[in-house]
Amino acid sequence: MTGIDAQIDAFMNHAAIERGLARNTLEAYGRDLARYGRFLASRDTDPAHATPDLVSVFLARLHREGLSPRSAARTLAAVRRLHSWLRATGAARTDPTEDIPAPRRARTLPGVLSLEEVQAILDAPDVSTPRGLRDAAMIETLYATGLRVSELVGLRMQDLDLPAAFARTIGKGSKERVVPLSDTAVDRLGAWLERGRPLILKRRPSPHVFVTSRGAAMTRQGFWELLRRAARTAGVRRRLSPHTLRHSFATHLLQNGADLRVVQTLLGHSDISTTEIYTHVDAERLRRVIRDIHPRGR
Repeated sequence: MTGIDAQIDAFMNHAAIERGLARNTLEAYGRDLARYGRFLASRDTDPAHATPDLVSVFLARLHREGLSPRSAARTLAAVRRLHSWLRATGAARTDPTEDIPAPRRARTLPGVLSLEEVQAILDAPDVSTPRGLRDAAMIETLYATGLRVSELVGLRMQDLDLPAAFARTIGKGSKERVVPLSDTAVDRLGAWLERGRPLILKRRPSPHVFVTSRGAAMTRQGFWELLRRAARTAGVRRRLSPHTLRHSFATHLLQNGADLRVVQTLLGHSDISTTEIYTHVDAERLRRVIRDIHPRGR
């Protein structure tokens, strides 16, 4: 193992064990730092001896290679954490990323479904079948709670308390939060657990709430496909993803008067600035209303 690999591996162990970063974040950091390590190796240096100029050259290379500003910002975040840790542990005397600005990222507005589109998708699964009961329960739970898709498919039986109408989930940074369940979500979850899940599992044990026909835990890709199938059945032709339902959940709450801090808590955002994007979504909706309806809106 080279000195570069050893420094990066030590940092990744620290991030996984002491920082408690989410698995997806760790995987992304691993890929980003492997790229950074290859760049430093080509310059015959290691992270502990990197300079601000070298980091700037690395970021410029990412831009030339066509990496999006979002991905470049994530890569720089990984590099910053690596150098901050090296300095804190005494492995490096300075942090070469201190004065390097983050790449500018466009603040994009998330796609949002109308209430009519959401209702059509919720009604699409055939609840006379075990698979339809599962699909209905998953889609209803996602829209009722605003869970991330990874949190939804990761739900375990012990995480649900249907009589109390709430679920526990582990979000980003291994942070646990409790989310309330709507009456309809409780009903659909109950129908799935009582009439659908036992038929699919056929006495096979599983700790997971949502399972496939093979008895395995539902995956993010599997949920994406069932959601698209429900959208096609509902006649919703626009492109959508599980995140679209999460965005719709937050936007509809704000449109109906929910406090931004409450939405932040429900979504599991550590920084309220992340939640504030949904106020921009609502503002954009109001601008469209003015443009389309007001006599002098055009």
